[in-house]
Amino acid sequence: MRPADVKRLMDAMAASGVHELELEHRSEEGVCERVRLVRHERPTTVASEASSLSSVVERSGASPEEGKEEAAEAPVARSRLVDIVAPIVGTFYAGAAPDAPNYVAVGDRVQTGTVLCIIEAMKLMNEIEAEVAGTVVEVLVKNEDPVEYGQVLFRIDPS
Repeated sequence: MRPADVKRLMDAMAASGVHELELEHRSEEGVCERVRLVRHERPTTVASEASSLSSVVERSGASPEEGKEEAAEAPVARSRLVDIVAPIVGTFYAGAAPDAPNYVAVGDRVQTGTVLCIIEAMKLMNEIEAEVAGTVVEVLVKNEDPVEYGQVLFRIDPS
């Protein structure tokens, strides 16, 4: 199943209020494809922003007063960023193979539909594509890390 198909199923689940969906399909060759989607409530944006703000202050190495100024500017800058989230639970792969280069890195310019990474779920490799054109400003997951549904993988600045 393609990531676009999974996203359509998730959108339909959200619109209908369904919290869990399981599909199984057998091809004529006998290959079985099974997808299970469970919808969870996302964390509040206030808590997410608070953890982002504390990260900005810690990374800056600035004095407490300078840190407060940086933290105050962070929500404005972050508000224009587009989060690319994991549409499924699985294992994150930054490149097509262990010895292959990563699909994207911080600072890379991407177009809509550019492959950003692969998420392996139930031995199926699912390409995750950019939903917007822009510049990759954050990669929040390391190669071979497990990822959860809805977890932010990348942040893209569409400007």
